[in-house]
Amino acid sequence: VQLQASGGGLVQPGGSLRLSCTAAAHIFQRNNMGWYRQAPGMQRELVASIWKDGKNTYYAGSVKGRFTISRDSAKNSVSLQMNSLKAEDTAVYYCNVQPPLEPCWGQGTLVTVSS
Repeated sequence: VQLQASGGGLVQPGGSLRLSCTAAAHIFQRNNMGWYRQAPGMQRELVASIWKDGKNTYYAGSVKGRFTISRDSAKNSVSLQMNSLKAEDTAVYYCNVQPPLEPCWGQGTLVTVSS
């Protein structure tokens, strides 16, 4: 039941990336979904989440106004549009349900913001 995130890469400060994650229908449709990240030496943190009806969202203060979470019920997918990226956004990004379930942690996708 691991959820696999994709779309990471190397980007310059101020640049943009879009992350995507597809889940099994029975997981996606029954749960709020979240994007998490873990920077080197830091604990994993919730970056953004979206309710299962898609009508409500949450953003961590550090990304509010720069990141946008969305979900596509037809594709059972959740995306994270990241704009105005900063060096401190460098981390491995994961998707999971929210609150997270241990079996759903996948490999994550590495986002590196550097000039």
